[in-house]
Amino acid sequence: MDLIPLPHRTERAEGFLELGDGFGIEAGPGTEDTARWLRATLGAATGLSLPPRKGDGHDVLHLSVRPGLDAEAYRLVVAPHGVHIQGGSPAGVFWGAQTMRQLLGPDAFRRAPLPGRTWRLPLTEIRDSPRFGWRGLMLDVARHFMPKDGVLRYLDLMAAHKLNVFHFHLTDDQGWRVEIKKYPRLTEVGSWRARTKTGHRASPLWEEKPHGGYYTRDDIREIVAYAAERHITVVPEIDVPGHSQAAIAAYPELGNTDVIDTNSLSVWDTWGINPNVLAPTDNTLRFYEGVFEEVLELFPSEFVHIGGDECPKDQWRRSETAQARIRELGLADEDELQSWFVGHFDAWLSARGRRLIGWDEILEGGLAKGAAVSSWRGYAGGIAAARAGHDVVMCPEQQVYLDHRQAPGPDEPVPIGWVRTLEDVYRFEPVPPELTPEEARHVLGTQANLWTEVMEDHARVDYQAFPRLAAFAEVAWSALPAPAERDFTGFEHRMTAHYRRLDALGVDYRPPSGPLPWQRRPGVLGRPIDGPPPSR
Repeated sequence: MDLIPLPHRTERAEGFLELGDGFGIEAGPGTEDTARWLRATLGAATGLSLPPRKGDGHDVLHLSVRPGLDAEAYRLVVAPHGVHIQGGSPAGVFWGAQTMRQLLGPDAFRRAPLPGRTWRLPLTEIRDSPRFGWRGLMLDVARHFMPKDGVLRYLDLMAAHKLNVFHFHLTDDQGWRVEIKKYPRLTEVGSWRARTKTGHRASPLWEEKPHGGYYTRDDIREIVAYAAERHITVVPEIDVPGHSQAAIAAYPELGNTDVIDTNSLSVWDTWGINPNVLAPTDNTLRFYEGVFEEVLELFPSEFVHIGGDECPKDQWRRSETAQARIRELGLADEDELQSWFVGHFDAWLSARGRRLIGWDEILEGGLAKGAAVSSWRGYAGGIAAARAGHDVVMCPEQQVYLDHRQAPGPDEPVPIGWVRTLEDVYRFEPVPPELTPEEARHVLGTQANLWTEVMEDHARVDYQAFPRLAAFAEVAWSALPAPAERDFTGFEHRMTAHYRRLDALGVDYRPPSGPLPWQRRPGVLGRPIDGPPPSR
């Protein structure tokens, strides 16, 4: 049946259930959203109206919540008389509906029915549940803006792969992408740049036109609601104290004004680690408290990501204001100053019932008890955090940074980083073997990251994400054996059908044979790293 991600248990029987015009849906309490999704999505693809039905008659899809199951678990039974999807929660029912869609074949992923197409389901029983509760995708919309419709499309692609956390990277040196009423210049000034580096920062090429965009507050509300209907949590990221030049360009007083002329700064037009960071002042703290107040209003997620990575300390070393703050607080150095900065917002978020999460640099100088860590610089940060009792999301760059190239050779477009093939991602193991069972319980799950410096549009994002995101989704959902024992040949066989699903969805994935001519970027400089990546 070529399902991705691979279900926990499948029992196939002989025969099929034919779906006719009278096939309807009985939606039990808590399943109404899934019924609406089925009518809108499968109804469009199949031409079936899927009307509401009652009772135990034939040709009915019965949706129900069964409390005895784990929250995201489901049981899908296709019998000769009808279909039953039971979930431990509404989310479980929805994941079962996603599996049913795959069982109908690739044409069930289209937006209109093909002439003469008939619909049938194989008689089967599937019992399934996820390995991890955090199955994430991080999308960077700061380096290259993705319009709202593109974000909604990616939420649909996530749902089709049973991914349930959308990490929304909204701010960086190259752009501020969320409307903040209290500080309108963040979008008036900070949401666009005059030009953009083409390729790696060492490239001589530029796109000599303005680039920008942002999401209004209502856009954000729509995105969050659209995600919630698909049982996806949106975790916003507002990056501090580094990666902040777009904010400083809009409000120069946020920068280290006693070191540089912050009034001369504009939104950054190239890539890399930027020396211009926030000043550790009370004014900066109050400003970002105002930002986070509006962020909390828009995003109901338990976690709020504050970045915390790649914060150069040179300006703080040269700033008398920063040095006075270090002396005032009795801190040892600039690393502890950053820890104090992060700790302030950890306490601020905790007081409002939220939890801080940040990149693994936030471990440096100590971390508050409730904070969680996104482990990106290999596994070490995640191991240290889990051993210290902190929750962890594993996203090591050498394994699941999907901006890294997919193959060696000159045809890969703008090659960045190590080669990470489909098989490499399939053999990724999120839980380090060094952790004890007690420590491993702090691994909330795993996440793939898409940094968009060299992804200027949705086609480039698609190319970098797929098909590797399908392999990652199986790693995050399925109870796979140890990496060396995983059946990659079987996964490749199931991908044959999955490529046809991606075709129906209009995904510009990298073909197994290599990039198509129009997917290449000849002459655009990348930054490939030769040899195998570090193992830990």
